[in-house]
Amino acid sequence: MHRLDLAREHVIGLYRIVIGFLFACHGLKTLFGLFGAKAPAAVGTWPGWWAAVIQLVCGVLVCVGLATRPAAVLGSGSMAYAYFAVHLPTGLFPIQNGGEAAALFCWGLLIVAFVGPGRFALGNLPVLQRGSQPTRARATA
Repeated sequence: MHRLDLAREHVIGLYRIVIGFLFACHGLKTLFGLFGAKAPAAVGTWPGWWAAVIQLVCGVLVCVGLATRPAAVLGSGSMAYAYFAVHLPTGLFPIQNGGEAAALFCWGLLIVAFVGPGRFALGNLPVLQRGSQPTRARATA
């Protein structure tokens, strides 16, 4: 066992939190014109507004650790679509076509989907575990 293995689940949890937070920030930027955006996207426009909704919702879910794997797969897929549909037509490499963020989020979220949420995830709480039954105190007479 390598000594860094002891921190594995904690580091995975922190990685998930950072990736989810940054992904949600991209959604907030596009939806509400925050963080230096020129203007918010018009409601319902394809694909920008819808991508921003996915970024915000999936980013928050990944960040807090609820439905982490499905949210990470959806977010990763949306970034793959963004790269191939928006960025790739203007150049092959991400450094040429401005698709660095899309490529990094795509692969970063895919890692989260495969590795899982790690520590600090709300989905790890016993109350939220699938198939867990809350224990009831039996009344004694």
